Amino acid sequence: MIVDRRTYIDRLNRSRGNGLIKIITGLRRSGKSFLLKKLFRQDLLNGGIKDDHIIIIDMESRKNKSFKDPEYLLDWIDGKMVDDYTYYIIIDEVQEVEHFVEVLSTLAVTENTDVYVTGSNSRFLSTDVVTEFRGRGDEIHVWPLSFKEFMSVYEGTKEEGWAEYLMYGGLPQLLTQNGDDKKADFLRNLYRTVYLRDIYERNHIDLKPEFEELSQTLASSVGAPVNALNIANTFKSTNKVLNISDKTVSIYLDFMQDAFLIEKSERYNIKGRKYIGTLYKYYYQDIGLRNAILSFRQIEPTHLMENVIYNEMRMRGWQVDVGNIFHRIRNSEGKQQRTTLEIDFVCNKGSERIYIQSAWKMPDEAKMEQEKRSLRLISDSFKKIVIVGEHTKSWNDESGIQTLSIYDFLLDNTFTEKE
Repeated sequence: MIVDRRTYIDRLNRSRGNGLIKIITGLRRSGKSFLLKKLFRQDLLNGGIKDDHIIIIDMESRKNKSFKDPEYLLDWIDGKMVDDYTYYIIIDEVQEVEHFVEVLSTLAVTENTDVYVTGSNSRFLSTDVVTEFRGRGDEIHVWPLSFKEFMSVYEGTKEEGWAEYLMYGGLPQLLTQNGDDKKADFLRNLYRTVYLRDIYERNHIDLKPEFEELSQTLASSVGAPVNALNIANTFKSTNKVLNISDKTVSIYLDFMQDAFLIEKSERYNIKGRKYIGTLYKYYYQDIGLRNAILSFRQIEPTHLMENVIYNEMRMRGWQVDVGNIFHRIRNSEGKQQRTTLEIDFVCNKGSERIYIQSAWKMPDEAKMEQEKRSLRLISDSFKKIVIVGEHTKSWNDESGIQTLSIYDFLLDNTFTEKE
């Protein structure tokens, strides 16, 4: 079953021949390798590129162990280039190559090459390579399947697909698993045998029970503001693991971000136009993995929908923060009191901005007003949206606040495009 990931193919094509190393990052098993080695390769062939001008090296294959030697790799590529036409060089999991930064620097200045590499660890790629290249690296992040991509091959109604997606997420290999038990087992095993093992080995973690407790604590906190200190404090209330410091928690959170398991969303003071660096929200790049970490015991659709909306906006290229807006009200005693309201997401892309509230249900006028209250306090003219987890026609109220269903939002990109 092949999912058309046209969005990423278009991004790759826009980057062709730009003189930069195309760095394809993302969570393991999110489809990076298939994207480059199958979909992009076929797109190149369809566009008239000859097969022998597409050089693919899979560093996860034991047959290619010799390519870990940088000199051997560079000499082998050089031997494949026999004319002056462009050669498309694709290296999968490039961090397995010794001194891979030097290898890529060499390929970047080699004539007639257009280089594409994948990797599953942001410390290896986003930090080292992009910084090292100082503007010579072009990073393209690949996410698990969006709901729209998922529905393009799902055999069922969108309501059934949404329930499936909310439970098991969008890792492409799930499409080959038949039955709920197989899907749940696949995700649980994948988390333990791939993601945890990678993090442990890469970062030499000895406190494995503590790390797993942290992972479960964080998975339980999707949609809630947290920081390293208050997470560390939760360890003091359990006898299952050792107490660990907030510094260690912070380091472990970085490891999870480096593996692309989670992303951190900062809190932004909308009126003060500044970041509030005390509490953050963490979202999982795949909600199926989040559910598997908790053995599918805490399936709260309110928080999971919020996570899906965050991921969707990030896939569409937006920077996503959590918004706070402060204002004063009179309490029951008639005194002025400062209160804080939250806007779930403040999304920025260049000069554009969108404010989004996620509301699983809005059963009555009171709930509707509660969700819109913080949006009404924002004085600028940027788009303001309330997304509900049920069917509704898209409509705008007298304040210009748009209400739409989660289905329309996820299946139609135009709702977040500039009018």
